Amino acid sequence: MKQKKLLEINEKTSMFLLAGPIFAEMLLNILLSNVDTLMLSNYSQNAVGAVGNANQMMVLFILLFNIIAGATGVVVAQYLGAKRTDNMNQIYSLSVIFNLVLGILISMLVLFGAEAFMNILKVDASQVGDAVKYMKIVGGFLFLQAGYNVMVQILRCHGYTRIGMYISLTVNLVNIVGNWLFLYGPLEFLHMGVAGVALSTVVARLIALVASLVIFFKLKIGKISLKELNPFPMDILSKMLRIGVPSAGENMAYSFYQLILLSFINPMGAIAANAKVYATTLMSFSVVFSNSMAQATQIVTGHLVGAGREEAADKRVMKTLWTSLPVAVVIAMVNCLICPFTLKLFNCDVETMELVRQVLMVGIVMEIGRTMNLVLIGSMKAAGDVLFPVFVGMAIMWGVGIPVGYTCGNLLSLGVAGVFMGTTADECTRGLIALFRWKRGKWRGKTVVSKNT
Repeated sequence: MKQKKLLEINEKTSMFLLAGPIFAEMLLNILLSNVDTLMLSNYSQNAVGAVGNANQMMVLFILLFNIIAGATGVVVAQYLGAKRTDNMNQIYSLSVIFNLVLGILISMLVLFGAEAFMNILKVDASQVGDAVKYMKIVGGFLFLQAGYNVMVQILRCHGYTRIGMYISLTVNLVNIVGNWLFLYGPLEFLHMGVAGVALSTVVARLIALVASLVIFFKLKIGKISLKELNPFPMDILSKMLRIGVPSAGENMAYSFYQLILLSFINPMGAIAANAKVYATTLMSFSVVFSNSMAQATQIVTGHLVGAGREEAADKRVMKTLWTSLPVAVVIAMVNCLICPFTLKLFNCDVETMELVRQVLMVGIVMEIGRTMNLVLIGSMKAAGDVLFPVFVGMAIMWGVGIPVGYTCGNLLSLGVAGVFMGTTADECTRGLIALFRWKRGKWRGKTVVSKNT
């Protein structure tokens, strides 16, 4: 069948065209991940902390899927920019099949190791039962997320960013309805609680994967088949791993780092653990604008670098950075100011609300560094500069973030807000280093594809 005409992406591409749908999709994804927290808060406060701890651990495994998913975004964008579409079907097939196999292996690991993982995090005894239950159900089907992560990258690189938004809207509705059925609706008599919420999440992720595959084939973007892997495209896999392993390594190091910070918070008690979950929930809304702008810019950067237009890529990245910074800070400030009202949705007690407010105050400064990292490091990866963020990220996280977090949170008894001061110091330090490297042009000349190879 004849493939539909590809969308042209260059420096003239409207950022609203790309970033707008990504913004909506990310906002909906945040709602999907946090609607469980909101609905569970009216069911059981202990369940909130339990699900929060389980999700924090599963984030680490989901990041493994980005080894290939993230590399797929870079490789597809650069190949399209260089007008090299001859072996795209191999890239699509390799990415999807590889990630699904990896996802199945990780799902088995989570299913049988859930209890051990929760013990590592020192989860409060009142929460560990629900945490393990949730992790086994959702974690046992993580391969669904593995497949979807690749598919949404492929669709975005072809300019179809609205599709992710529509899928996210659908799965959010499915998840909300499912939660209601098990917690408060006709299926309440089953007393499934956390298990019902977990099941709703699994069904939503299944729908997301199936929908993305159907749309991929309906738009005639390409083919996904085992036949495309014979002979096995080792050269393409090698390129992907050279990009994906360092990129995912940075994200995994960050996730490990967050788990350590969480282990500082859990011994402070269930109230502190719940405050961390609520604070993270509200802060996720602060970052959605800058993250959507960063991801849209990453797509454009990949296309421009693949086409050999590095100067145009530089201008686009810097424009995004200086546009996103003030907006991100203002959103964080508003988030902090209105938190006494938003937290009422979660039935928070006064003590928990105060802890969350303190964290959100720290988060205002954190957003400066985080926005710089999202825009600059994401663009470095799109240009093929993938090793630097890993080395610097690990050095600053472990050399600055953890010591500052432990010192402020535990030794100086500043509690949850003190632990987040470590993350703030880490984000801002890495952001300044990333800005310095980008301005020096060290990312130039690292493209993974050319017109002739």
